[in-house]
Amino acid sequence: MTSTLSRPAPAAPREDAPPQRRTRVLALPEARWAAAALVLFLAGLPVYLLDGPSWAWGALFAATYATGGWEPGWEGLKALKDRTLDVDLLMVVAALGAAAIGQVLDGALLIVIFATSGALEAVATARTADSVRGLLDLAPATATRLADDGTEDAVRADRLSVGDVVLVRPGERVGADGRVLDGASEVDQATITGEPLPVAKRPGDEVFAGTLNGTGALRVKVERDPADSVIARIVAMVEQASETKAPTQLFIEKVEQRYSVGMVAATLAVFAVPLAFGADLTASLLRAMTFMIVASPCAVVLATMPPLLSAIANAGRHGVLVKSAVVMERLGQVDQVALDKTGTLTEGVPQVSDVSPLPSSGLDENNLLALAAAAEVPSEHPLARAIVEAARARDLDIPGASDFTSAPGTGVTATVNGRHIAVGRPARTSTLIEQLEEQGRTAVLVEIDGTSAGVLGITDRLRPDAAATVTALTTLTGTRPILITGDNPRAAARLAAEVGIEDVRASLLPHDKVAAVQDMERSGRRVLVVGDGVNDAPALAAAHTGLAMGRAGSDLALETADAVIVRDELATVPTVIALSRRARRLVTQNLVIAALFITALVIWDLAGTLPLPLGVAGHEGSTILVALNGLRLLSPRAWRHPTP
Repeated sequence: MTSTLSRPAPAAPREDAPPQRRTRVLALPEARWAAAALVLFLAGLPVYLLDGPSWAWGALFAATYATGGWEPGWEGLKALKDRTLDVDLLMVVAALGAAAIGQVLDGALLIVIFATSGALEAVATARTADSVRGLLDLAPATATRLADDGTEDAVRADRLSVGDVVLVRPGERVGADGRVLDGASEVDQATITGEPLPVAKRPGDEVFAGTLNGTGALRVKVERDPADSVIARIVAMVEQASETKAPTQLFIEKVEQRYSVGMVAATLAVFAVPLAFGADLTASLLRAMTFMIVASPCAVVLATMPPLLSAIANAGRHGVLVKSAVVMERLGQVDQVALDKTGTLTEGVPQVSDVSPLPSSGLDENNLLALAAAAEVPSEHPLARAIVEAARARDLDIPGASDFTSAPGTGVTATVNGRHIAVGRPARTSTLIEQLEEQGRTAVLVEIDGTSAGVLGITDRLRPDAAATVTALTTLTGTRPILITGDNPRAAARLAAEVGIEDVRASLLPHDKVAAVQDMERSGRRVLVVGDGVNDAPALAAAHTGLAMGRAGSDLALETADAVIVRDELATVPTVIALSRRARRLVTQNLVIAALFITALVIWDLAGTLPLPLGVAGHEGSTILVALNGLRLLSPRAWRHPTP
């Protein structure tokens, strides 16, 4: 093997990563009570609709009230103790009021909706906290520290100090941020930078804690305290962004305090004022009860929730998991999109894009590729798999190889049909190699018996729908998406040109991505970040809305993001934004309908005598109307790709 070749060390599969701590959904009290309330409601519903025994459906609905209503009621009472009246307590009171006048079903439905919404929020919060804590497991618990006399000492990684020298053996994770003193290898640092391929590391190069070493041994001098490593800062940034992110509320919740106080005060006034002027107690109480029912926010709440929940269900059927109604509402507010490169715009899988035999070799493309694949078959490196898959895709006959060797920082060699084949990255450039690298390709040199025979170009495969997605997002938001990536500027610029992105920000570490998002939001933008890796998690948390690619996404990205594209279909990004905007329009329609009904019924009750059954009928009619209007988004036709 000549010295003109160097080669990435094999990257270990993702399965070596430590397991993440997971919160079991039903381990959360909110989820248990909400599930119990839903089961009891669904059990009582057919009994009620089929005119079964009143004691049966009455007991089931009473249990629904108890299981689903006690927690929001308790929270509402605690808020009341702090002199705050919130919608949770008001909903429980409204549900009990509905039950008091015989509308048990409507009250139970209201309880179930509120309990379910609270449970979803609690589960999402707990899962995110688990993943943030689990991220620290990426850094090894111990490291091998080298003394001045060369002796080895196994120490806890968090006890390392700046200036210590550690030994990183093949296949181990780097224990601390530092700089290579001796050795050669290639390190998979996708967790930090998002780069799709391992990066060559030699003396003087920087390495990061938690990244995975290849087949070479490295001596690394610690340059940062473990508490200040890049991986630790990612954890801190995610937690800080989650804590400082502006509180998110549904539209109706933004006025809940004033509405709640106003309704309670008005109900008391409707009861007390006529009574003070000598009105009959029973008549005054009946008028006040009618007022409370017709003015209660049931229709207003259902004006908001069914469109958003229907949109969530429709998105889920098409492979997009939106974690809450708040997220669905926020998606429609997005006016700037920031896209990651590897695993988002691309598939994150290397593939052979160019096969260029040199004229002096006397080989054609297929012969060159077959020889390279024969030498690569025993290797587990991502580049090797790409070369072998390319040969098989062409149905080439891959000859057998012997004397296979692989050395970190050097490459692979093998004997194929009696010829010495060497495959690896070129250490010296040529015109052909420079052309490939200018196009953002990774150049791989093939040598036969010590003589250069040709060059293979390898690239990360662009998603087929990437360009169309960028166009659709530009149409929806009025601004072109930007590209934020940890990959090198040349590869980023090439890909951006292919999909129509003009603003490219490359070589970004996680804190750089957060800074880019914060700069855009300070200028008044509502930013949607789309990414898939650990390095994207802080930006996903800091953005107005975060959307993770689900198939290859890291646990932290999936839990930190507000929504997940389960099937990895990039074209669903503009589609779910458009769906959210339709849901917001339906919410507005429903609020207008609910307001008109409430206003008319309240005026009738105050200015005349509104019979209680008629008031209930009008109130429930408006509730049913807005609920049915919201359910329109369950239709398959509501899931429409936006047309530029």
